[in-house]
This record gives sequence, structure tokens and C-alpha cells, in this order.
Amino acid sequence: MRDQTAANFGKFADPDVTAKGEARARVTLEGIRTLWINTGTLCNIACSHCYIESSPSNDALVYLSAAEVAQALEDVLAAGHPVEEVGFTGGEPFLNPEFPAMVEDVLARGLRVLILTNAMRPMMRVRCREALARLERAYPGQMVCRVSLDHHTAPVHEAERGAGSFEESLVGLRWLRDQRIALAVAGRGFTGETEAEMRAGYAALFAREGLPIDAGDPGALVLFPEMDLGVEVPEITTACWGILDKRPGDVMCASSRMLVKRKGEDVSYAACTLLPYDPQFDMGAAAPEIGQEVALNHPHCAKFCVLGGASCAA
Repeated sequence: MRDQTAANFGKFADPDVTAKGEARARVTLEGIRTLWINTGTLCNIACSHCYIESSPSNDALVYLSAAEVAQALEDVLAAGHPVEEVGFTGGEPFLNPEFPAMVEDVLARGLRVLILTNAMRPMMRVRCREALARLERAYPGQMVCRVSLDHHTAPVHEAERGAGSFEESLVGLRWLRDQRIALAVAGRGFTGETEAEMRAGYAALFAREGLPIDAGDPGALVLFPEMDLGVEVPEITTACWGILDKRPGDVMCASSRMLVKRKGEDVSYAACTLLPYDPQFDMGAAAPEIGQEVALNHPHCAKFCVLGGASCAA
């Protein structure tokens, strides 16, 4: 990714005030409704613009174990958080050998599961397919697989993810459809098309493939804004909430945290799914406390969450 220094020179330096000396906006954790689990940054592919820099060789975030995930969930629930959903992301979650056990543990607790996957070869291994099919039968409708399909056409998608990746993900989507596992798709707004054009393109693709996904539903087809650190973005001040007619509670870090395990370190919680490496967004190893504050001191806070209105949760 490009360096943010030139585009946002002097900005996002102080957690309390902006470059103009205005009070920086902060978000209070109202309670974790979605607990994110980063299963590890290893991935079967290396995308051109991966926000977390996942690849077949990047293990900056190492594999979490099923026991570590179970303990974290116990701790978060014991701290009084109203957890409704556990989201699994990576890297590619299906590369983690203990991933099916993690999913089963969450489902057995009566919680929803959201899996972010590219639906490629790791998911399609026999043991993973058998586990998914079995879990869907045991916990029908409790699990959603959100498949990354960067665009509704192969050439644009494959410019990011490599030759053959579009059809390979479609194979995975067809299999998930046939197992009656709930589906969603995540696309990206990097082509200059309007949102209406993007949704129409995906709608046509879903119709051709017989995929039961409503392209008009923002929860079923999630179109994420681009996170280019080389683009100038405004800092978010306390005055912005009124100007933008938004409330801090609508921002993702008001209702979620992500469990990570950085290489050589113990497990800890990141304030945001997008910022697992930035130490100012490391919330420590203990279960986060309701009322914990996060300063919106990064370009992603402005571009993705506040101005983009995006959330990784279902």
C-alpha cells in the first residue's frame, strides 16, 4: 500500500487533537455485539491491494487455536458483552487447521457465525467441506459465508486476485449454495462505477449462477469503500457527528473488537478489524471493558467507517 505521509502530511499524529487543533472524535465501546477472530494472516493468494497484507508467506498474525478462541469468548461474555455474532476473518480462515472446531464451538453456544472467505481451494478441501455441511445440518441457518468477489466480472476481479480466481470462487459459491448455507458477497468500490451500476452487475451475475443473494440488500452484497492510504482524507472531529448527522455508536468500534495473535506475542484485542498492526489500536490482552474509548486517529477511521459508512459485521 502507498505511504500515507504525503497525502495526509501532519494529520493523524495526535490521538486527542487534529492537525488543525480541533478535538478529535472518539468512540466509546457500548458492548461487543460482534466478536471478530483473526484466524491468522496466511492466505492461499496474495491480492494486489490487501488491507491486511495477507499472503502465502505472511504470518505476522499467527494461527489462533480453538482453545484460545474459546477462552476469549468466555472472557468477553463474562465481562457482560451482548455478543450476538462471531466473525471469522484472516488471511483465509480455512487454512487454519483448528478452524472447524472454532466454528462448532461458537454455534454450540447459540451464537451466529459469519465467515469471510475467498471460497477457493482451502474451503473446498474434503475435510472443510465435510465440516461445513455437517455444521449446517446441525445448526441450520446460523452460519453465513461471505465470499470475497471484488467485482462482478472476471477481468477486474482477477486483476486483484490472479488468473483463474474468479471461476474458482464461483465454484465455491455454487457448492455453498447447494449445501443451503446462507451466502453473502463482498465487493469493492474501486472501478468508478456508481453503486447502482455495481449492484446491477452483481444482480445479473447472481441470476446467471442461481445464487440466492439479493444484490439490492446492503447486508447481502457488501460494497466496501477503498482503503488507499495514498488518498487524502479529512480528520474526524467531535463537531463532525452533528455535521454528518451520525452518532459514534454507529461506528464499528462501538460494537466490536477483534482477537489477534501477533507473531511472538500473546493473544490480544484490536479495536478494529482494519488495524491489527497499529499499536495505538491494541486494546490489550484482557477482555475489553464496556466504556473503553478509541480515538479515530487513522485515515481508515474516516474513509471506511465514518464517511464510508461501512462495517465488517453482518
